[in-house]
Amino acid sequence: MIFGKKTTYVSEITHFIDELKQKNPKLEESQRAGRALLWDKEPIDLDKTSRDKASRVAQQPYVYQNH
Repeated sequence: MIFGKKTTYVSEITHFIDELKQKNPKLEESQRAGRALLWDKEPIDLDKTSRDKASRVAQQPYVYQNH
């Protein structure tokens, strides 16, 4: 309710999304799975990252040169 008045307006976008959810009930579940796959990551261990970086062997400026 806005300012005590009941609104019944539903935008086209909201209507479209509601329709989409009715047609595909597992839509939100698959969205959550996709988010978990791409975005929800373990925190980065800065100590391990710095050790990994320090233990790398420096690459030659021109990798195909052997002398």
